[in-house]
Amino acid sequence: MEAGEKPPKPAETPSGARSAARKGANTIETDSPLESGHGSTSIADTVVTKVASIAAREVRGVYQLGGTVSRAVGAVTQRAGITDERTQGVSVEVGEREAAVDLTLVVEYGESIPRVAQAVRDNVIKRIEGITGLSVTEVNIAVDDLYFPGDETPEGPPRVE
Repeated sequence: MEAGEKPPKPAETPSGARSAARKGANTIETDSPLESGHGSTSIADTVVTKVASIAAREVRGVYQLGGTVSRAVGAVTQRAGITDERTQGVSVEVGEREAAVDLTLVVEYGESIPRVAQAVRDNVIKRIEGITGLSVTEVNIAVDDLYFPGDETPEGPPRVE
């Protein structure tokens, strides 16, 4: 093109054909199972939260999810029918292709905390990636308490009436 010459106008095509052609020219190939030429799939945070919760509970040595306060609040809200036990102790961030998970656990006394934490991390990653197709970037685990057998039973009759 010489100086002062105007660029040629694009060929007149129906707007759908033009946008399809433009889209095809600018499409970046992704290896995400959530995107295809026929559309995309989005996954809600709640879905990933439930998958992470169930996966964590599958591991031997995990007694319960949630910290002391969240378990107490969760017990009250569950009785009122407000919350789901499966979301207690689990926090997630979900993007278009990736997810990050934070878990708070109660581990059974006598279990190796590092072994339980690694087994939970591995199972959560395997389940989320297998079920949702999202890539898990990190699984952070906080062990909030140890469960001792007999912790859930009252210690006898009340001292006062």
